[in-house]
Amino acid sequence: MIKRVGIGVVVLAAAVYLGVLGYLYVNQRAFFFFPAGDVFEIADVGIDAELVTIPTSNGETVTGWYGAPAPGMPVILYLKGNSGSFSSEYERLAGFEADGYGFLSIDYRGFPLSPGEITQDNILADALAAHDWVAEKGDPVLVWGRSLGASPAVWVASRREVPALLLETPFYSAVHVAAQRYPYVPVGLLMLDPFPSNIWMADVSAPVFVAHGTADTTIFVDNAQLLYAQAPEPYALWIEEGAGHSGMWARGIWERAKAFFEAVAERDS
Repeated sequence: MIKRVGIGVVVLAAAVYLGVLGYLYVNQRAFFFFPAGDVFEIADVGIDAELVTIPTSNGETVTGWYGAPAPGMPVILYLKGNSGSFSSEYERLAGFEADGYGFLSIDYRGFPLSPGEITQDNILADALAAHDWVAEKGDPVLVWGRSLGASPAVWVASRREVPALLLETPFYSAVHVAAQRYPYVPVGLLMLDPFPSNIWMADVSAPVFVAHGTADTTIFVDNAQLLYAQAPEPYALWIEEGAGHSGMWARGIWERAKAFFEAVAERDS
């Protein structure tokens, strides 16, 4: 009797566990991506930019803001994070503009300004399409990826020759982050969007600057340290004590970014 009860408990526990795995598998993108958010208009934020539509894969398009650089200055391709619209980060774009840098930032498909499905393949294709669109204008294109956007930033830099790659609060891979959050789940077998930045980094020839905060509870700081260690051309790793996931701009990342970009430009001149 006790043996049968024990077997029943094990079977029930296994069934519950498999049910949890099935639920996580089916709903994983709802746990991973958070596209909802406010959309801001260019006219309301005082930036000199234009609304652009860029062709991407499968005959679809993405929407973004493009601001031309001052003469002789480069463009920053700014690849947003995992929630809302890039337009909510207009303060950053205004900072780029104030110092003469051009910029292009987009919403990936499935985020507020760009219709479509959110998938790893679509995000990578959208980032590459944005790079190629702005590169055709002839100015040097610096690549800056924040959070989720750091992964397509690595992808772009692994597929195109870019002067510099800046990664802000990146993850080593999405699988690594998921495994830290769900150690009881075989995430490597279940994830549809693994974003293996650590693998793509091997093909990046640009100098790499990585920034992260020790108080980041969204993507733990070890992700930045591990990813930076994979960079073929490491430039600097800045770990800011006490900074959270959204705190790097207020902690002065723009000043450090400018110093990085200027050093790279001087080296290449």
